Amino acid sequence: MPSLTDLVRSHTDLDVDDVAWLQLLQADWQIIADLSFADLVLWLPDREGRGFWAAGQMRPTTGPTAYVDDVIGTFVPVGRRPLIDAAYGQGRLVREGDPEWRDDVPVRVETIPVRRAGRIIAVVARNTNLLGVRTPSRLELSYLQTAADLTQMIAHGHFPAAGQRSDHADTPRVGDGFLRVDAAGRVAYASPNALSVFRRLGLSGDLTGLSLAETTRALVPPRRRPDEETLSAVLGGRAHRDTEIGTDGVSLIVRSIPLRPQGDHIGALVLVRDVTDLRRRDRELVTKDATIREIHHRVKNNLQTVAALLRLQARRMDNEAARLALEEAVRRVGSIALVHETLSQAVEEQVDFDEIVDPLGRMVTDVSAVGSRVRVRRSGSFGVLPSESATALAMVLTELLQNAVEHGYDADAADVAGEIVLTAQRLVGRLHVSVDDDGRGLPPDFDVDGSTSLGLSIVRTLVESELGGQLELGPHPSGHGTRAALDLPLE
Repeated sequence: MPSLTDLVRSHTDLDVDDVAWLQLLQADWQIIADLSFADLVLWLPDREGRGFWAAGQMRPTTGPTAYVDDVIGTFVPVGRRPLIDAAYGQGRLVREGDPEWRDDVPVRVETIPVRRAGRIIAVVARNTNLLGVRTPSRLELSYLQTAADLTQMIAHGHFPAAGQRSDHADTPRVGDGFLRVDAAGRVAYASPNALSVFRRLGLSGDLTGLSLAETTRALVPPRRRPDEETLSAVLGGRAHRDTEIGTDGVSLIVRSIPLRPQGDHIGALVLVRDVTDLRRRDRELVTKDATIREIHHRVKNNLQTVAALLRLQARRMDNEAARLALEEAVRRVGSIALVHETLSQAVEEQVDFDEIVDPLGRMVTDVSAVGSRVRVRRSGSFGVLPSESATALAMVLTELLQNAVEHGYDADAADVAGEIVLTAQRLVGRLHVSVDDDGRGLPPDFDVDGSTSLGLSIVRTLVESELGGQLELGPHPSGHGTRAALDLPLE
């Protein structure tokens, strides 16, 4: 299905500012569809004047749809839909004509010119399924009157508002709670849902005739409401924006859309939504995240304590082989601790692996016999990895780097120096990693499959079983040193 931008670029002469205006309109037109009990379709004029392209569609949540199928991308030539032609050519709302019949359903069509900066840039068709029409209640009459005011504002270029947009992903909808306030900010009508929301705040009577801002100010403590200017502007219906208010037990989002169908301010549409449960879940998630980070922090501390104990034990060992084995264990525990240290600072169970691998390289060389004479350099980025993969990969790289340092360079040589390059590259859903050293290389009789090295055994097990990847170990393509290559799936 083509997007608005695609259709504009392919078939119209609308400019960037026109598109931005239409996007603002589409951001709010669910409200208009719900208030109208009607489907909305956005029609764009063809650049050659041959007709109109359907570039947007919105169905109501308050009534039956008039369109079973999507119409975006449909082209209508001039003359086939006279109401669209009239609205675009004459710049006025068009309501004349008999209902259209679609799949045995009578549909009333009204067309609204979309005006920006004195120009008609599009047409919105409002399509009402007449099978759902009955004698309207007071609620439905208030909806329809407000929808009529908004369509007049579209036709005169007063809607959408070009100012501040909503910062809330859970912005109120028409069915959550609907209020109509007059020019003085007094409630002319409040839907049953809106009244229920305010009664949760502590309201005991009716809202009709009350100043919405003053009533809210009396119900909501100062620390749970915005500044006085914002409170008066939003609840008084003078600002096109939203704000959050509440008590210790209730949280609300309030949104205001000022109404001026003929240019003069006549009042506002105010929508309210009870988001108490959403905010409670948000607090639970924050608490859960903080708990998880604290666990990672404590695990890291415990692992560092284990590493310190192993290091102390290694210093007391007279047997050289036992001492080296304990030092290897220290490095392995340290690599896992690095992962948990990063996770203790992360919001999610995903880690930027570059933040782990860089200190990992320094740790391996710092505790080795060659010290700072051999350095580890990273090329490319590992990107973000899940914590499970990060732990296994950290241990793999610890072993590979340690092998490169221990077996690639002569610690007793006075002039020993070298560089180990750790390269990472993401390609087509896979992570390719290589560890290249410029040391002495592999022994002539080295057989990776027949090797009894514990470190290499750990690497192969983790790569193949935990990470689901492949390991290759052999001479560097340049003829100097060794290359260990990993091919790992990212998913």
